[in-house]
Amino acid sequence: MISSAFAQSAAGGAGGFSLQGLLPFVLIFIIFYFLLIRPQQKRVKQHKLMVENLKRGNKVLTAGGILGVISKANEGSETVSVEISKDVIVDVARQMISEVRGEEKLKSAPKKPKTKSKVKK
Repeated sequence: MISSAFAQSAAGGAGGFSLQGLLPFVLIFIIFYFLLIRPQQKRVKQHKLMVENLKRGNKVLTAGGILGVISKANEGSETVSVEISKDVIVDVARQMISEVRGEEKLKSAPKKPKTKSKVKK
C-alpha cells in the first residue's frame, strides 16, 4: 500500500537556463561597478598623478598624519625628504604622501622678541 504522495513523480521545474535568474546578479554587479569600483579607480589614478608631481616646497600630509614641507624630491626616487620641523628631515615613501596641502612652506612658531633686561646700578 503505497501512498499516493510517494507514487507521484516530482513536479517538473524549469529545468533549463533562464536569463531571468541571472538578471539580479547582473544588476548587482552594475550597481557595484558604478558605486564602488569606478570611483576607487579614479581615486587611485589621481593619487598616482599627485605622487608623480611632488616637488620641492610642497606642503604635504603623510598617511601617518605628519605635516611637513618637501625639501628634496628626485624624479626616479621612491622616497622624498620631508622637513617636519626646523632641521628635522625624514625620508618618506612617495606612496605614503596622502595629500598636498599647498605650495607655501610651513610657518614656524612665532619667536619671542628678545628683551633687554635693565640692570640697576
